Amino acid sequence: MLISWNLLNDILTIPASLQEVAERLTLTGCEVESVDYPCALLKDVRSARIEKMERHPLKENLFVASVHDCAGSALVVTAAPNLSAGDIVPWGRPGAVLADGAVLGVRDFDGVESCGMLLSAAELGIPEAADEFGILRLPSETAPGEDVKRLLGLDDAILDLSVTPNRGDLLSMLGVAREVFALFPEARWKKDLASFPANGKNAQWPVEFRGISLQDDGCPLYCLGLITGLRSGPSPLRTRIMLTLLGMRPISAMVDATNLAMLMLGQPTHAFDAGRLASPEITVRSARAGEETRTLDGKSHKLEPGDMLITSGGLAVGIAGVMGGENSEILESTRNVFLESAIFDAIRVSRTSRRLGITSEAAFRYARIVDAKITETSLQYIFSLLEEWGAAEAGYSVLRASTKLPEERTVSLTRSSLKKILLTEDMEEAAAILSRLGLAEISSTPEAKTFSVPSWRPDISIEEDLIEEVGRIRGYNETLKPRLPQALYGRGDIGPTTRLKGEIRSTLLSRGYVELVNYSFLSPSFVDLLRLPPSDRRAAPLSLANPLSAEQSRMRTTLLPGLLRSVEQSVASGWKTAIRVFELGRVFLPIDEGGHEEVERICGLAYGGKDPRLPYGPADADDLFTLKADVLALAESRGVSLRFVQGEEHFGHRGQTAILYSGEKQVGYLLRLKPSIEKELDCAPLFAFELDLEPFESPALPAFRELSSFPPVFRDISLFVPLTEPMEKVTGLIREEGGRLLGEVRLFDVYSGKGVPEGHRGLAFSLSYKRDDRTLTDEEVDDVNELVRARMTASGYVLR
Repeated sequence: MLISWNLLNDILTIPASLQEVAERLTLTGCEVESVDYPCALLKDVRSARIEKMERHPLKENLFVASVHDCAGSALVVTAAPNLSAGDIVPWGRPGAVLADGAVLGVRDFDGVESCGMLLSAAELGIPEAADEFGILRLPSETAPGEDVKRLLGLDDAILDLSVTPNRGDLLSMLGVAREVFALFPEARWKKDLASFPANGKNAQWPVEFRGISLQDDGCPLYCLGLITGLRSGPSPLRTRIMLTLLGMRPISAMVDATNLAMLMLGQPTHAFDAGRLASPEITVRSARAGEETRTLDGKSHKLEPGDMLITSGGLAVGIAGVMGGENSEILESTRNVFLESAIFDAIRVSRTSRRLGITSEAAFRYARIVDAKITETSLQYIFSLLEEWGAAEAGYSVLRASTKLPEERTVSLTRSSLKKILLTEDMEEAAAILSRLGLAEISSTPEAKTFSVPSWRPDISIEEDLIEEVGRIRGYNETLKPRLPQALYGRGDIGPTTRLKGEIRSTLLSRGYVELVNYSFLSPSFVDLLRLPPSDRRAAPLSLANPLSAEQSRMRTTLLPGLLRSVEQSVASGWKTAIRVFELGRVFLPIDEGGHEEVERICGLAYGGKDPRLPYGPADADDLFTLKADVLALAESRGVSLRFVQGEEHFGHRGQTAILYSGEKQVGYLLRLKPSIEKELDCAPLFAFELDLEPFESPALPAFRELSSFPPVFRDISLFVPLTEPMEKVTGLIREEGGRLLGEVRLFDVYSGKGVPEGHRGLAFSLSYKRDDRTLTDEEVDDVNELVRARMTASGYVLR
């Protein structure tokens, strides 16, 4: 929001410098991002009267003007064709400095010496303020010799304010003046813009009009004024310059008046050509599905039922709160104007504006809530401007239509809350601050005061809001003294989930992984990347209502795509060595009953790299078993037992995919990515695991007992097992038959090759037998071991 320092001083008597005001505004939550002096270099330009205008004796395209500025006369050569004797123009004598820093002097034009220059709007630094080509002509009542920089307000400073979404009242000169008035108790009002008086004529409309119909609850108040005899032409020069400095492009008297009212009061308005409306009536209604309209920017827009329309005779003449329609635009031939000033639902205007991509000044303000009590005042302000400029007649009554206007709000402030938060009990000081902010005290007790909240502050609704207003106006940096915190009873705790994540993070970091943190948002393309079928619930991610981009429009259902994209980008950027990364995060899975569930997960990814030089050869490279070791280390660090069962995943390499179970519940996977995915990402090989955190939240506590003093007895067993049989099944059968005497069962060899039946592999186990009370005899061990061997044969395995 751009604010004029000169305008602010026209509204208020401010007992502080520009720098002090900017600092206080910033410290109290209305950050001044910059202070700009648009015409800082402009110097020594005076107004001058053209006494005589003649053509150059040798150059047909040049003119020689004799000018006078009360300090003397001189000849100035110009090419501007728009001047004549008697005009008042800006004159830069030799030594004057233009807006771009150029210094003027005396120059010879084929025998005629030109003393300085007659200046255009562009040379003054305000090109958009010009209403004609050539030299800028000043108002005829301007006296010669005036300092043009001061005369036209080019000595102004422009403050760029960063306004938070909850403070829509600061999107106007009036709103900022109210804030400055509250910050400086010595400030005094010069103009009361909020109660701009009506013109007093209140005449009946001389044109036919059938009324206003509000058919949509999104418009609680609609005011309509009439302007007749509109004369096409520019607004006064000073107004055009002010609009230019505040970032608005001057267009015509009618448009400039509405823009100036919006900048001064914060109320957007819109003008309709009364003669171009389909019917002499105005209706506010919801758009119909598929309905289209063409706006002032020349673009057609397809509307939805949530959009609000201003219509006449059933035809849309504007999108409410966003932009007017091209079919009712003010033209040079326009003579009668219907002027709209209304209140529209902030959320609906915001949604329509963003969906249609129309970022108008009106929509920006409506989306932050507009003061309902300034609606008619803004019309009276525009009427007065147009009549003052001689651009139209506007002495007519204002028509109103309303549904449910905002109710008056009251909020109470208690002494105890004030002391608790701001460490002060001065209720009178608090009341004085709130009074300067426009909150009127309506009742009072020794311990509490109740205030009426002004219509322009919709952000104030609870006691804490009042305390915040008191605190920021008093000044947090000066009035709140530092103090030591009170004693804490007991000690804080990071919580079990945070502690668990810390332990998992520590384990994986110690095993060479690097942690990544990705957005929870993904591109919908991850479904195709992972080859997920429609039946997989991970293929139906939740869609964001207002995504930042198409690449971040879905909530992730798995952590893997984020890691894959990170590795892909690293490799594409030139990374060649191996990568081990992991992420702890939450996934969002749809459920059958509607809605979704959120699951905490841990995901790891290993990439072999493109550099084949490994210190210990191929054995040093990551494979499925190194990641299995990492998962087992992770499980053992928390006392969790996991089972690995050969299975399939849509994105996993067949034969190199394991499903992980905790008890009977599936909790994750371990796999190598499909070759087609590796090829698509240009990264191979890629190994990954993903686990729910739930099994790790309740780890089994370790059990301790005294070590046995009797040595174990070892026996080996070697057998051929079908390739489809997992090692865990064989181990389970051995333990089942070995009973209480069997201790450790350790696989020490896997053999495939010569002598192994087709479709089989050789497994060799070392079995440890022992008792805690005595040493076992060979006969006892052999008896049990024979039972184990018999069980293996009965299960279809071939003993070696």
